[in-house]
Amino acid sequence: MRIEVDIRKTLRSNGREFVLDARFTCEDDCSVVFGPSGAGKSVTLRAIAGLEVPDQGRIAVAGKVLFDSSLGINVPARDRSVAYLFQDYALFPHLSVVENIGFGLKPWWRRRPSPDLMRRVDELLELFELRGLGRAFPRELSGGQRQRVALARALIRHPDVLLLDEPFAALDPLLRNRMRGELLKTRALFKVPMLAITHDPEDVSVLAETVVVLDQGRVERVVDLKVSPYRDGEGRISDASVRGLLTGTDKSGQALLLRTPIRAVK
Repeated sequence: MRIEVDIRKTLRSNGREFVLDARFTCEDDCSVVFGPSGAGKSVTLRAIAGLEVPDQGRIAVAGKVLFDSSLGINVPARDRSVAYLFQDYALFPHLSVVENIGFGLKPWWRRRPSPDLMRRVDELLELFELRGLGRAFPRELSGGQRQRVALARALIRHPDVLLLDEPFAALDPLLRNRMRGELLKTRALFKVPMLAITHDPEDVSVLAETVVVLDQGRVERVVDLKVSPYRDGEGRISDASVRGLLTGTDKSGQALLLRTPIRAVK
């Protein structure tokens, strides 16, 4: 899956200004945009999803142009075949698990879901180990269960790509490792490419085949993590090498991981 991003966006708030000028290409099934808070990760992800309109530039996914300012192309979010997993999962609190998962496919005028929709929802309840929780509401679920519901809702439409906004930030540290593994299994099962954003080096080590390092609205580097020194001869990731890459210094001598811009807009 090829994701091409070349966009510029200026954000202003209370006299402050943030300029995003991001240009990168990913061709792996699991890519991660890494950077400190305020680097522009979420703005970039929202632009790919169609939730943010760049001032200029171009975005293409799997050969389909989603945005091109020079040609006047801006495909609506609903037509992009892009699934977006929000950091807080954005489940509807007044809807049950079944209703949340099926929400994206149920026509607004239909009071009851069709038999075909219920069959698909039942399959996802089984796959995501949510059987028995169909009538539960989000407030009654654990953090891991809420994430599974959000993933099921995102994947029910069979999107071209899955976008994840800090997918483990809302989970306690003990649960994060388990959910990283579950996410990889889900990606393999559905055969859907994914692009995640994070400020956690552990997410990069576990998830990424390619990492895009973003800092102060600029792409510092794009690194293939499938090769040495980031993987050994048997394909096992070197956590130390990945962490060294992410906490290395830039031309000014400042550590990328620890750097937080004063004029930050997430």
